[in-house]
Amino acid sequence: MSVSVTPTLDMERAIAERGFDVIVGFDEVGRGSLAGPVMVGAAAIRARDLIGASPLAVPEGVADSKMLTEHKREAIFDELENWCASWAVGAATNKEIDEWGISHALGVAALRALAEAETKLGIDGDGLLGGELVKVGAILDGPNDYITKALNTFDAPEVPVPAEVATKVKGDRYCATVATAAVIAKVTRDRLMIELGERPQYAPYEWDHNKGYGSAAHRAAIAEHGPSDLHRLSWHLV
Repeated sequence: MSVSVTPTLDMERAIAERGFDVIVGFDEVGRGSLAGPVMVGAAAIRARDLIGASPLAVPEGVADSKMLTEHKREAIFDELENWCASWAVGAATNKEIDEWGISHALGVAALRALAEAETKLGIDGDGLLGGELVKVGAILDGPNDYITKALNTFDAPEVPVPAEVATKVKGDRYCATVATAAVIAKVTRDRLMIELGERPQYAPYEWDHNKGYGSAAHRAAIAEHGPSDLHRLSWHLV
């Protein structure tokens, strides 16, 4: 029997206490899909918002996105967007996954999200926010830091302030920023796959139901119609 765990801001506070000005939670979605992009969500908060008379609280209803129904994720999506100081979702296409491999594609997607989130927050190209140099700490769900490995590669975007990354297994269960990033990324990708699935050329694959993952119906459609231009050809598709 699974035990419900409510995410906290404990790890975020610990990072803030080490002198980081911005803390960013990251989580991925679509790693095991047969079609469509992989996406990485980034949810950023300011360290200063964790202290004071009215410190930032964990948003009500947030949890590991895999433990929430699709309806519940949609219901809290706007609240989570507003809770963050800034947020973004980075993507790597199926063709990039085929070319680079999934680990590097995840790293590039995460850096795309980080660059956008930092820019939205107001961090400039010199790493300044309000005229002050800022330090960015990050929490990445899982055991492997694919973000730092992708920094400064020829495929990766320039990031105003590279983040110092800490990994956390099951971070989407325990850390509020990671759980928030997970829900935002999941809703964003699900919406995309549903919209794509409505197009005639992709309708046979039933992405509105399987979101690109390897359901029996999806694999049967690939066997019958062949892969589309959005399938990951390096994957075992049938």
